[in-house]
Amino acid sequence: MPTLKTLQPGDEVLLEAFLLQHADTSMFLRSNLREAGLFDQDSRFQGTYVAAIVDKKIVAVAAHYWNGMVIVQAPVQLADVVEAVVAQSGRSISGIAGPAKQVEATKKILGLANEPTYLDEREILLSLPLQNLQIPKALASGEVRCRLPHLDELDLLSKWSVAYNVEALRQQETPELLPACRQTLESHQAKASHWVLVVKNTPVSYSAFNARLPDIVQIGGVWTPPQLRGKGYAKSVVAGSLLEARSQGVERAILFTNRENLAAQAAYKGIGFQATGEEFGLMLFEDPQ
Repeated sequence: MPTLKTLQPGDEVLLEAFLLQHADTSMFLRSNLREAGLFDQDSRFQGTYVAAIVDKKIVAVAAHYWNGMVIVQAPVQLADVVEAVVAQSGRSISGIAGPAKQVEATKKILGLANEPTYLDEREILLSLPLQNLQIPKALASGEVRCRLPHLDELDLLSKWSVAYNVEALRQQETPELLPACRQTLESHQAKASHWVLVVKNTPVSYSAFNARLPDIVQIGGVWTPPQLRGKGYAKSVVAGSLLEARSQGVERAILFTNRENLAAQAAYKGIGFQATGEEFGLMLFEDPQ
């Protein structure tokens, strides 16, 4: 029988060895682990981790993070690690993420099947070896440029981030959303993990890495204002960010997108992304549970 363990500093290698077996659906877990370790003092990227262990190897894990997100990677013992991590952390639950089938099961395990959500999606996973990255003509010719945002552009990009959260994640535009978006952007700025596409130095599109490791990055938050869509800007901003990542030794990129968002899928496939056959689940509750 598996043994349940609340992971502590010193267990990082054990956890990473397990997550590497499920790399494409473990980017948030791996990135947060690298960013904050196994400490949990309610700081950004920190969380409580509970693992199921068999023969000194982890076979399942669930984490409950500072922001209320429960993230799972538990092909076995899902109920055990989920129930234990929520009890251990004592936090409310703002959402669930992980392999799609596990996310759906977690909602039921926690008795939240009937709670209202503003987002409940099974997303297609796409992957790209960066050696196969296809550069859009506009980017290659210099017609558009991709760069780190300037500090005086963060006000504009914060408004874009609000619009992204409302449209893509279906959040309510509350007074708290704009400062929360600004905080996320400032974190990206400090780590140089977001990009803006510019035409004659005017921003036209945005992309970020929402999880980042030395060998693989996960793209998120891609946004082009509605009036600027249909011009290939999203394709170029993502490609530009990946050119920068490739220059730093990153070998692969991954992203997930709504299966009904055919325009986004076409843009990503246009620079070389291909579906992995896996699905990522993302569920956000209207009110913390």
